[in-house]
Amino acid sequence: MEITSVRNPLLQRIRRAVKDGRATEEGLIVAEGPHLLQEAQRGTWRIAKIVTTPAGRSKHTTLLHRLDAELVEVGARAFESITGTQHSQQVLALLEPRTWNWTELKGRRTLIVALDGLQDPGNAGTIIRSAEAFGATGIVLLRGAAHVSNGKLLRASSGSVFRIPLLESVSIPDFLENVRASGIALYALDAHANTQLTAVDLTRPLALVAGNEGSGVSPELLSAAQSVSVPTGRVESLNAAVACSVALFAAQQQRSAV
Repeated sequence: MEITSVRNPLLQRIRRAVKDGRATEEGLIVAEGPHLLQEAQRGTWRIAKIVTTPAGRSKHTTLLHRLDAELVEVGARAFESITGTQHSQQVLALLEPRTWNWTELKGRRTLIVALDGLQDPGNAGTIIRSAEAFGATGIVLLRGAAHVSNGKLLRASSGSVFRIPLLESVSIPDFLENVRASGIALYALDAHANTQLTAVDLTRPLALVAGNEGSGVSPELLSAAQSVSVPTGRVESLNAAVACSVALFAAQQQRSAV
């Protein structure tokens, strides 16, 4: 049966989650569009429910037939009331994130990326994408960083968030305790650091911290880490996502050489 009322309880829950950039009351995360749906199928998150229109069902028939999830069909007007994108593709999924633990983040050759107060979801998603591309073993979103439930972060990550081990809303003391207990080196990206990224050993087990777009890495983490800068020419500093991506590439280059 097709849902046509914009006041339907399910649609109201989805609408609130999309508007606030958070999970639904059931803890499900809204992922919009066929691309994220395809990526979710390749990932480790559970696809709990798919919401689409009659036109969307017809357009994405092949994709929807491959998925083992409840399908909810809604009218076009009702669907437009819940979408957070400007040009709706008439399909979205409700996803249950996988729960990871610290051990799973370390991997065989530990390379963890920690986002400290980095609030721009586009930057956070880009970093998560780069982390997967350049061999990072896990992501830690410290308290105050963007949330994975944010639609812009999901789109910027282009599906990487569904696959890479990730912990969210971790306190700085808990993060530092786990880093020390695991014997992991801690590097903090700081545009004003005297030591350049290329001068340190990035082949060892390590965690790399990227800070807030304006204020950088918090003092508590700076005092516990070795600060490193990305060498630049005519500009003083780089966007957080660019700097972190360059650092991850440098780590991959060093590691591939040994």
